[in-house]
Amino acid sequence: MTVPGGAPPPRGEDLRGSVWSVPGMVALAVVAFTGFSGYAALLPVAPLWAVRGGADSAGAGLVNFVLLGATVATQFAVPALIRRVGWALTLSLALLLLGVPALLHILTDELGVILALSAVRGVGFGILTVAASAAAVLLVDPARRGAAVGAYSLALAAPNVLLMPVGSWVAETWGFWIVFLLSGASLLGIPATVVLARHLPERATHDHRHPAVLEAPTGRATLRVVLPPTLILLGITLAGGALITFAPQMVAVAWLATAGLFAFGLVSTLLRWRAGGLADRLGSGRLLWAFVLVAVAGLLALAWLTRDPVGTGALLLWLAGCALLGAAYGGLQTLTMIRAFEKAGPRRVGAASAIWNAGFDAGTATGSVLVGAVAVGWGFGVGMAITAGLVLLTLPIALRSRR
Repeated sequence: MTVPGGAPPPRGEDLRGSVWSVPGMVALAVVAFTGFSGYAALLPVAPLWAVRGGADSAGAGLVNFVLLGATVATQFAVPALIRRVGWALTLSLALLLLGVPALLHILTDELGVILALSAVRGVGFGILTVAASAAAVLLVDPARRGAAVGAYSLALAAPNVLLMPVGSWVAETWGFWIVFLLSGASLLGIPATVVLARHLPERATHDHRHPAVLEAPTGRATLRVVLPPTLILLGITLAGGALITFAPQMVAVAWLATAGLFAFGLVSTLLRWRAGGLADRLGSGRLLWAFVLVAVAGLLALAWLTRDPVGTGALLLWLAGCALLGAAYGGLQTLTMIRAFEKAGPRRVGAASAIWNAGFDAGTATGSVLVGAVAVGWGFGVGMAITAGLVLLTLPIALRSRR
């Protein structure tokens, strides 16, 4: 019995026990939770901070675009970075680049400085997403890959539920500095990176007996097998990015946006967690098509609701639409990640992680731009309907994966 990469599974691993008992899994959860806290808390607040400093809506929109652009640009270099400096330094660097710039926001609200800080944070986030998701797979036996991805996903999604919906409210009610301090929590996860590194197959950075996660994601063979699940991911993150970005503009009362994003985040977190175990039992490919249809249903409901700003009379329908989209958003993230690792094979874990994470962030950024552009001329209802059509285009890929 071996873990991906050819190393024996950590001593004490019991395939019948909880995945949390696997050595290194709790440390990975700490790294993911603290790192993604630094990402989620500032995602809605950094653009508001730029507006507070005098930036217009176009300038504010650049903040997260620069963040995600730097993220995608970094992700393909992460396997080489792990090979060169090792797991502990790579993950520590990620948390450092997320936490320090977050704290530096306190010093100024000038747009140029905020964009520079966003770029640095994007580099840190790019390193974190690739390295941490690869680590989740390498900690366990392949038979428990789904459970490990689900546990990791729960840890990273929790900050999205706890911090993202309330970040702007906290900033405007109690002060922006509180959110900046919360984002600095990424630094608290650095000690856990050392613990995590002890349990990964590549303990020595130049140990070529276990080359998993060290291969650069440039091979056509890797891209060919990982591309189908990444296209499904691209569709659902495009939809999720649109809702996360524009929920405050889709509603007539501000608290409705918070309620909708909370429902979206809570359901997506639960599905990211539970979908991993289902994939271990049933197979990841058998479940993809169902979640694609759930996404389309949720988007069509939101398209109908957002023809005009959503009022309190439509609260239950608004929450239901957000929850449906959240279910697909969470389920498809976990299932496509598992599928990408399965198709890439144990020697290309880093390559699969880089491609998958690039698809995630590209989809999120594209959703913000696409739906915003459509909404200018035709409204959010049309924008969400077009998004539903784009997600539906991934259904044939999902149906082929049932094989």
